[in-house]
This record gives sequence, C-alpha cells and structure tokens, in this order.
Amino acid sequence: MAADQGARVRRRLSTGERREQLLAVGARLFSESPYDEVWIEQVAEIAGVSRGLLYHYFPTKRDFFAAVVERESGRMLRMTGAVPGVPVREQLTAGLDTYLEYVRNHAHGYRAFHRADAAGDQAVRKVYQRALAAQERQILAALAADPEFGAVLDAHPDVRLAVRGWLAFTAAVCLEWLRGSELSREQVRDLCARALLGVLVP
Repeated sequence: MAADQGARVRRRLSTGERREQLLAVGARLFSESPYDEVWIEQVAEIAGVSRGLLYHYFPTKRDFFAAVVERESGRMLRMTGAVPGVPVREQLTAGLDTYLEYVRNHAHGYRAFHRADAAGDQAVRKVYQRALAAQERQILAALAADPEFGAVLDAHPDVRLAVRGWLAFTAAVCLEWLRGSELSREQVRDLCARALLGVLVP
C-alpha cells in the first residue's frame, strides 16, 4: 500500500524546472510542425499541465515560441564562445565539433530555432534575427582579436557579410545532415571549416 502511494506521489517541479519542461516540449513540436500548426493545448497536454498554468509562464503563443528560440540561441552562443588568446584556426575545429554535437543531441531545438525564420509572425522573426546577429558578432569579435584575421576584416569590409552567409550555409548543411545525410560528423565539420577559411583566406 505504501509503495502504491509512493508511486502516485510526484515531485513538485520548481519554476525553472517547469519552464524548462515546457520549452523542451515546445522545441519538439515546433521542430516537427510549422508554427501555425502547433497548438498551446498540445503543449499543455504533453507536459501534463493545465492551459492556465502554461499561460502563466507564457501569456501568448508568440511569447512561447520566442522563448524556445531564445533558449536555443543561448545554448549555441555558450557552446561556441571564443577562447581569448587562442588563434581562430585552432578554435575552429574544436568549436565546430562542439556545435555539431549540440546539433545532434538537441536536434528538436535546433530545427525549431531555424523554423523561426519562416514564421509568419514578425515579432518571432525578429527574435530569430537578433539571435543570428549575436552569433555573427561573436564570430567577428574572435576574428578581430586574431592577428591573422583582424587585418582581413579591416581590408575587406565584405567579410562581415560573408560571415553572415557562412552562418546560413552552416545551418543549411546541419539541417540536411539531420535529415539523414551520409556524411559523418567529421566530414560535416571539415566542410564547414573549409567554407569559412575559404572566405577569410584568399
């Protein structure tokens, strides 16, 4: 009898844990379906909470999706942050390895993040664009601090646009890889590394 009672007892989630649970469910749903086809009721049902509780955390569907996008953006920025004083060439392979490991282990969140660009809601798209801009600034800051590439940035302002294009290229490659590409992680890593170095090194 005591065992049965214990089986029915659920640990109450903290505010942070509940929020993380809801965002994880949202990442999966938004990665599998377009924005307009995901319903808040689905999220609440899968998470085992009431719609009222979900709306307590996220007042609107827009707020919810924006939070999913920001969560994934924050993860990517933390995982691919530059190491001060280490040359970009030395960081590139390790950084891409970390990034691709994230992509593989958080495929739902990664897909959901990149679906934001196709969302009809302009506010959601702005969240996505801010996230990409943060990634771009992070890469440019690392390049500017590297003696080898800092001069390239000064001499060729178009490199900034090229870095933005490289981010789009890398995202497209990773999304295709997740669909079942025959390329190994190492091959994807080397492809992306060559693409960036090809932009930076004439």
